[in-house]
Amino acid sequence: MTVGQKLAKLTDLKFMHNHETIDCLTNVFEFGSMARRRLTSLFRYSIFEEVAKSDLAGIIFSACFDFGRDIEEERAEFSKWMALFDEVYVVELEASLEERLRRNKTENRLKNKMSKRDLEKSENRLLQSMINHRLNSESGEGEAIFPNFWKINNENLSAEEVAKMIQERFNL
Repeated sequence: MTVGQKLAKLTDLKFMHNHETIDCLTNVFEFGSMARRRLTSLFRYSIFEEVAKSDLAGIIFSACFDFGRDIEEERAEFSKWMALFDEVYVVELEASLEERLRRNKTENRLKNKMSKRDLEKSENRLLQSMINHRLNSESGEGEAIFPNFWKINNENLSAEEVAKMIQERFNL
């Protein structure tokens, strides 16, 4: 999310993070429920469809991709969104579990992601995601799935550095 925010400041692109479509359902459906997943998918597709029809230069969107057990379902979902646009760039950010846990408690994340504010639940979901999902690609896997793919280990890089790298790599 933070990298996306920084990249939006460097470009003419709007930014939206995945929790903007997830967290609006917090008071209605449980995190991870099928109803919440279905509605989140519908919201995202509708938003991307409107962006694609608009005069906006594009959109930066942060999301997680599961390279594990449900990869075909995940791939179909992402492909549906990506088909709306002429060009799509996919950047995978990778950091250690320790760094992810540290970032999970930062002021910016807590301010922007309602479901992260209950630190115990949020940390448990993050740890559980490491068991249930494979959120980082193996060598060559991302490139095989996504055109214009780039994987960055941002463990020791600032969000500003990573945003600048992405801007330069994709000429944004």
